[in-house]
Amino acid sequence: MNFGQVLTAMVTPFDQNGELDLEAARGLVNYLIANGSDGLVVAGTTGESPTLSHDEKLRLFQFVVDAVDGRVPVIAGTGSNNTQASINLTKEAEALGVDGVLLVTPYYNKPSQEGMYQHFRAIAEQTNLPVMLYNIPGRSVVNMEVETISRLARISNITSIKEASGDLDRVSQIITETPDDFTVYSGEDSQTLPHMSVGGTGIVSVSSHVIGNEMQQMINHYKNGDTAHAAAIHRHILPLMKEMFAAPSPSPVKEALNRIGVPVGSVRLPLVPLNDTERASLYKVLANHQVGSDEAAG
Repeated sequence: MNFGQVLTAMVTPFDQNGELDLEAARGLVNYLIANGSDGLVVAGTTGESPTLSHDEKLRLFQFVVDAVDGRVPVIAGTGSNNTQASINLTKEAEALGVDGVLLVTPYYNKPSQEGMYQHFRAIAEQTNLPVMLYNIPGRSVVNMEVETISRLARISNITSIKEASGDLDRVSQIITETPDDFTVYSGEDSQTLPHMSVGGTGIVSVSSHVIGNEMQQMINHYKNGDTAHAAAIHRHILPLMKEMFAAPSPSPVKEALNRIGVPVGSVRLPLVPLNDTERASLYKVLANHQVGSDEAAG
């Protein structure tokens, strides 16, 4: 299933007490849809899923589904390293009306390739929703091999993967060895354009919170054959993409959103807000990006 070309891995807004701020979430949802997001991934890594309780995830899924009101797909992060818990959460998310689920490779317990295959198959068999696999070896330690992805892609409702290995050769191989309708999304913002160039579908992005429209423009120019213009946009937005990961995510993007007037609050421990040096660096990149955007528009 093609969920669109720019999906935003949405941050979870918190209030001053560190609790879910659903009114801020409403504002964020509307802002993202108006600024380049074809779909929203809720309670993923960027949504601070490790520190969200089960009940908080369900409240967030329901709220976002209602706030989106069918305008774009809502993909719920229901994966974990506990297969049965992931099945249960996936069923609950499906009942709330989400459009798909994102299932991360099991972290910490380090399953074998066969263990990963059985894990994802067991969850997919318990839902009618389309499933997006999520391979992120930098966070989960395990790396799902292309052969395993190819096996999983034969299961009818496993339709996509978010590939965050940063390896374009792997991306090419995944595209070659999976069905034509299996969609492959980059999980690395800075590789959005290179990913498209080898046949990728799009990006599940953090930076699109701030530069979603520009990311859409870059992809559209590329798809329309204007590769020079696409490459120019890529070079222009690259410093900001890099800055979004200069400190543990989502601290930088939350700071950026608050800075540009989209309130989302802070992060939960064990993450911490940016320090003064990190904040100054981010503000400088944001200011330089705005100047560059104004000059380009002029």
